[in-house]
Amino acid sequence: MKTALLLLEIQNDYFSTVNGRTPLEHSLEASIKAQSVLNFYREKNHPVIHLQHISTHPNASYFLPCTKGADFYSNVQPLKNETVFKKHYPNCFKDTPLLNYLNKAKIQHLVICGMTTQGTVDASVRAAFDAGFICTVLHDACAAQQLEFNNAVIPVQQVHHAFLAALEQGYAAVRSTDEYLQKANASLSVA
Repeated sequence: MKTALLLLEIQNDYFSTVNGRTPLEHSLEASIKAQSVLNFYREKNHPVIHLQHISTHPNASYFLPCTKGADFYSNVQPLKNETVFKKHYPNCFKDTPLLNYLNKAKIQHLVICGMTTQGTVDASVRAAFDAGFICTVLHDACAAQQLEFNNAVIPVQQVHHAFLAALEQGYAAVRSTDEYLQKANASLSVA
């Protein structure tokens, strides 16, 4: 089964280390895990697709066009031979060439990591599943935001776990990066 890595919105505005406009807790740790998977895919010459959010909403405060904040974070910078798609919605399939690209490349399995668990990761995994893809989400290579509902603050870890638990109920396999890489390396050594 042909697999591709999707790196979702791992962009400077989510990182306090580069004075991002909306830093996420654990974004650095998540990016390091994403980098390890990215390095594996590069070594094996497997498809890598970077999704970059560019805000088009008139009141947007981050991922603004032509800003450093919209650039990819340094440890997951795309190489010249890697595919990059710009997006304007949480769902990375909406109004992008991603679905057409994946179908033409005969990709059936997507390994997904990035920002944010409750936003782009959730929306994109559900859309990918609905389009017929098998999905694996690397939970420690994703980061979430604290939310608020009905005047109650929902801590980041609870948001992260709740959305991953919901995705695991039929939409995706949810694995740690180390578990995924161990299994991927083992399957390659058997082949």
